[in-house]
Amino acid sequence: MILHTDIFGDGEPIIFLHSGLQTGMTDFEEQRDYFQTTHKVILPDLRGHGKSKSNDVSNYYLESANDLGETLRYLGIPSAHIVGCSLGALVGLFFAKKFPDKVKTLTISGVLPEKPSNWSEIQKNEYERQSYILENENMKNYFNQLHGEGWKEFIHMARKEDSYPFEETSNLVGLGMPTLFMVGEGNINETKGAIIYPETNKLIHVSIIPFASHLVHSEQPQIYNEILKEFLSRTNRD
Repeated sequence: MILHTDIFGDGEPIIFLHSGLQTGMTDFEEQRDYFQTTHKVILPDLRGHGKSKSNDVSNYYLESANDLGETLRYLGIPSAHIVGCSLGALVGLFFAKKFPDKVKTLTISGVLPEKPSNWSEIQKNEYERQSYILENENMKNYFNQLHGEGWKEFIHMARKEDSYPFEETSNLVGLGMPTLFMVGEGNINETKGAIIYPETNKLIHVSIIPFASHLVHSEQPQIYNEILKEFLSRTNRD
């Protein structure tokens, strides 16, 4: 499917892939404002989010990567810098593995590099936290207006034991493009990637951001923006 997409600015294309239950316009807002003065900022709504209506969450990450490929073809964009957080980072990773020629650089955050020993407990706690949304009428109405009715499938999907693609996040050996892994110091399970990833692939750079956790781009936007800008600048020089 072709994703609903908003575009700002002009220059080298950079695609920001939003986190779960967000949209292109409700996430990466600070980055949109910062980078649109130097880049063409591309903000798609991923499958089942915002105006990219779909109730199909089967094989979600691969299908979303295919959606992004189809969208870039439709927009006439041969390649771009890909930036994603959490759900968006997973889609970006699948996209980079399937369409490496379309990815100038890859930047990911909010990603687990390996399956934690207490994964079942983490999943249970996260599902209980998100289930609050299903019980709150104001929250349900908000997400219904933002996404349509299919958004509830993402909460149920996350409850499945095998819903997280650890087989993909644990193996970045084959990535052939410059890659930046950004992680907040507050998420211990995610920070392990700062050690694991560079040991397996010399094209992977790491930045651990203080006073931040899962959503580093929104928790520390100024630091995030400056690091991403430097990464893009250095890869262009190289």
